[in-house]
Amino acid sequence: MRSGGGMFGFGPDFWWGRSGQKGSRRRRVWFESGDMKYVILKLLKDRPMHGYEVMKELEQHTHGCYKPSPGTVYPTLQWLEDEGLVKCEEQEGKKVYSITEEGLKFLDENKSTVEDIFDRIEETLDGLFSDPMPEVTRLMGRLATHSYRAAWKLREDEAKRGKIREILERAAKEMEELVG
Repeated sequence: MRSGGGMFGFGPDFWWGRSGQKGSRRRRVWFESGDMKYVILKLLKDRPMHGYEVMKELEQHTHGCYKPSPGTVYPTLQWLEDEGLVKCEEQEGKKVYSITEEGLKFLDENKSTVEDIFDRIEETLDGLFSDPMPEVTRLMGRLATHSYRAAWKLREDEAKRGKIREILERAAKEMEELVG
């Protein structure tokens, strides 16, 4: 089903965007505005964590396809603390966050929202890691590696760099024609 094979930090939506429009080059939005508070609460329901652990747990949950930034996680943790949904305790020089009774109640009251978020994550991951995506991803990586390596080595030879462009253009055009 899923493999941990390198995704290079992007999936099909990096190239086509959510709408399937070719060339939008818009990165996948893993979480909608406001989703992160539910995600973090659900993670903290399992065990108390400090901010970095929350980021690593989320990255692991998405098999490395989403890497949350400190600028997303820490303000959300602060908001959750301000709202009384988590509490923070200093442990060995680190702020460790744990869910409060109010946080558990909030999570339960918003159970369908939380399930929708995690279903969306699961659906996205299934699409990325189900056939034929692992093979396509591997081949894309191989093509990118060889293209950059050849362009670098041949940087002084305009004719050969032109040939690289022709090969890549031809491949892109053939795939566009295949899709329609």
